[in-house]
Amino acid sequence: MQNDGTERLILDMKPSAKQREFFLSEAKFTAYGGARGGGKSFALRYKLILLCLGYPGIRVLLVRRSYPELRENHIRPLCALLCGKPAAAVYSERDKCFAFSCGSHLQMGYLAGHGDLLRYQGQEYDVIAIDEATQIDEQMFQALSASLRGANRFPKRMYLTCNPGGVGHGWVKRLFIDREYRGAENPADYRFIPAGIYDNEALMRADPDYVKRLENLPEGLRAAWLYGRWDVFSGQFFPEFDERRHVCEPFSLPSSAAHYCAVDYGLDMLAALFIAVLPDGHAYVYDEIYASDLIVSTAAAKIREKLPERAVVIAPSDLWSRSRDSGRSAAELFADGGVYFTKIVPDRVNGWLALKEWLMVTNGTPRLRIFRGCRNLIRCLAQLMYDERRPNDAAVEPHELTHAPDALRYFASFRQAVPPAEPTLLRGRNGIKKTERNRYEF
Repeated sequence: MQNDGTERLILDMKPSAKQREFFLSEAKFTAYGGARGGGKSFALRYKLILLCLGYPGIRVLLVRRSYPELRENHIRPLCALLCGKPAAAVYSERDKCFAFSCGSHLQMGYLAGHGDLLRYQGQEYDVIAIDEATQIDEQMFQALSASLRGANRFPKRMYLTCNPGGVGHGWVKRLFIDREYRGAENPADYRFIPAGIYDNEALMRADPDYVKRLENLPEGLRAAWLYGRWDVFSGQFFPEFDERRHVCEPFSLPSSAAHYCAVDYGLDMLAALFIAVLPDGHAYVYDEIYASDLIVSTAAAKIREKLPERAVVIAPSDLWSRSRDSGRSAAELFADGGVYFTKIVPDRVNGWLALKEWLMVTNGTPRLRIFRGCRNLIRCLAQLMYDERRPNDAAVEPHELTHAPDALRYFASFRQAVPPAEPTLLRGRNGIKKTERNRYEF
């Protein structure tokens, strides 16, 4: 009780040294984490509570990848802490928001996919917090950052918790660990506070066997989860992909190059990769199309604009499935638009293995390189993860990351299936025809 007879909220907390450092950080972007079990989520919740109580009227957003994770890790603990007697805030399940008596609001959100970003477009927040930031990709992070704005004088801040690994490993490591900045990114805005399980004395006391369980993990996971090593990327599907080796500056391709276009198409995304194979067997992805919500005629027009005269256009067999409504397949509709496909029946696992062979570095040089302008392919290859249930396959979520790697997989599968020699190619009404040996029909 206070002297005026009113009740007051008492926050019973004993932060560790690293948590106190996190509380006191004044950087625009502060990342806190490393190993698992470092008390990150606890620190993040209390940081946001202190901000909401200390600065009446501010607007705060806390996001995590999925709503079930958000509910179990934050909403329930916050309700228990804030909504009892005395009540510091009222929680609205409909709005997913804690309204503090001082006028501050703590909005709860999730980002299971890029479509969820629509909830936050046009919104203004003084503070944005991302729990387990490596579970979201860089585009999501940048989109959220755009909502860090407002007319009041409160200094805008973003707080992140993170572990090594996950789809966002690359961009978190770049900004906070390697401190490699691009364009308008200001190094002074970014601060990383490392924290591991040994910094969390409360967990060590409550569950001393937790460390033992981490010690029994496979080497890669143990290095990432127990020791917080960011140089070990556990879960990356293409660990052999190295931007320093696989990405090159554009150059003029020789006229002797054989040209391919590998297409992954759906209404959600068109990924088309333009690839040149030189006489020495080395391949270069020199251009890309990466666009969403395109009908077939528009997609075909975009491909045709970039398509060399003698190019093999590769597409998976599912594009030959006929629509129930029209009785026609996407392949037929693309042909109407002047793009004639060569059909392949892609095997996912063998296709990935073929692609890994192309990416393998021999004598310091990979067989396949990518022009720097193909930024979506570069981004997706770096961020694509293993499927946890099928270790020889790539994860299909986030779906946005799968299209460009799938298209490149089709190319690798096709080149594995046909003889390396490149006979003259003719594009006809019925598809790509070879003048020698084989015929690939629409």
